[in-house]
Amino acid sequence: MTRLLRSSLIVFCMVSANAFAAGMLDGKRFIGESGPMGSPADQKGDVITFADGRFHSSSYDQWGFSKGDYTATQDGDVVRFEVTTVSETDGRLQWKGVVKGDTLKGGFVHYRKPSFFSSKPKPIEHWLKAQSK
Repeated sequence: MTRLLRSSLIVFCMVSANAFAAGMLDGKRFIGESGPMGSPADQKGDVITFADGRFHSSSYDQWGFSKGDYTATQDGDVVRFEVTTVSETDGRLQWKGVVKGDTLKGGFVHYRKPSFFSSKPKPIEHWLKAQSK
């Protein structure tokens, strides 16, 4: 392997490892609201926390949604994150967002579980905004 190729490979591996650093948002706590796209908030006072590499949204405890392992990437002063939380009875929430300073913005898609009344429920998109507390 040539010296240049070996150096490039080492730099690439270092950047890749930092790009998905576990726990990048750990210790952050936000208070916010969310709602279906195009509608006002139907969840207010949501406490969103990042701890031990996991994401938690308090508003969705009532439907049995778990904490989820999050991934995060840093792009300048913005941290982008993704996470999936799951409920045995209500399906899954696929979250995506950005944290910049004291502000979290993003959304999630609710993939509901099939039921007797709806064998193929449509996913529901939601918006999310929160401030650091």
